[in-house]
Amino acid sequence: MQAPVMQLSELTKNLGSHRAVDDLTLTVPRGSMFGVVGPNGAGKTTTLSMATGLLRPDGGRVEILGHDVWRDPARAKSLIGVLPDGLRTFDRLSGRELLRHTGLLHGVDVIDVARRSDQLLDALGLDEAADKIVADYSAGMTKKIGLACALIHAPRVLVLDEPFGRQRVRARSERRCGGLRGAARLLGGDGAAVRTRHRARGARARVGGVAGRRAHRGRLRHARGASGRAQLEQTLPELLAKINT
Repeated sequence: MQAPVMQLSELTKNLGSHRAVDDLTLTVPRGSMFGVVGPNGAGKTTTLSMATGLLRPDGGRVEILGHDVWRDPARAKSLIGVLPDGLRTFDRLSGRELLRHTGLLHGVDVIDVARRSDQLLDALGLDEAADKIVADYSAGMTKKIGLACALIHAPRVLVLDEPFGRQRVRARSERRCGGLRGAARLLGGDGAAVRTRHRARGARARVGGVAGRRAHRGRLRHARGASGRAQLEQTLPELLAKINT
């Protein structure tokens, strides 16, 4: 039996006297677009920070494709691409330079870095700004180059913490998009994308909502908030489907 893309087991984290994450067990299946949905303070960012090795849990374990994030961090982290909330980057580099720098840090071959950078810049609509310094990018462009950096090493798991806020990222050509299946192909066919969101929209997306110690898993209709609406954009998988590995 193949290991899931991400497995959180009895994960716990205290922030001072506050129990931010309480005995959380969650499985992200292969080939999925998985949403973690909940209001501010529900523990979404804390959970994903532990899942990606950025924050050590007080209890429990995290495995990425069978590799323990804390016992085998180099291997586990090599499989993850992360776009954190409030990203800060080397903004005195151009977009192309930043991608090259990030790719080389991940150990990607120089030729592959150049090829993949061209694909990502084109798919994200940053080709004309590729040689401008990131400090001159708009907020939306900065998010896009952050996404490109998260994808430059061809990860199997893509983790997005409130990736775009109100910024909407659109693919240039809808006819080239493959939706969720296209996103799965980008991440190695049986990889997965995990993202946080306050609300969720998009009936085909698979959602796991986290609120305190409870995790709900199911279709979006089961994870709607009190408003009865679901709000998770489909633009991200459409965009990812344009990028060839």
